[in-house]
This record gives sequence, structure tokens and C-alpha cells, in this order.
Amino acid sequence: MFDLVQQSYQAGWYTLDNVKTFVMANMITKDEYKQITGQDYNVVTETQTV
Repeated sequence: MFDLVQQSYQAGWYTLDNVKTFVMANMITKDEYKQITGQDYNVVTETQTV
């Protein structure tokens, strides 16, 4: 799954939010998220206010 998500993200087919969905679904790890996006995985819940 990692390779598919990485290739899709690099091609511009997936956004950061799309890749986060794979972490939340336990299909990739937080470390793999960082490898793919170059950013740390941080979850912002919908109940937080800005």
C-alpha cells in the first residue's frame, strides 16, 4: 500500500488529507506518512476551534 500511496501523492492525485486517511485506516504508518509527504503526521480533530 505504501508504494501505491507514495506514487499517487507524487503524481498529484492524492493530497495531504488523502494520505492522512490511509494512516487513520491503518493502511500506512505515521512514519510512512512522513516518508511520503516530508511532513510530520499531526491529526487535527473537527471539534477543535481555530
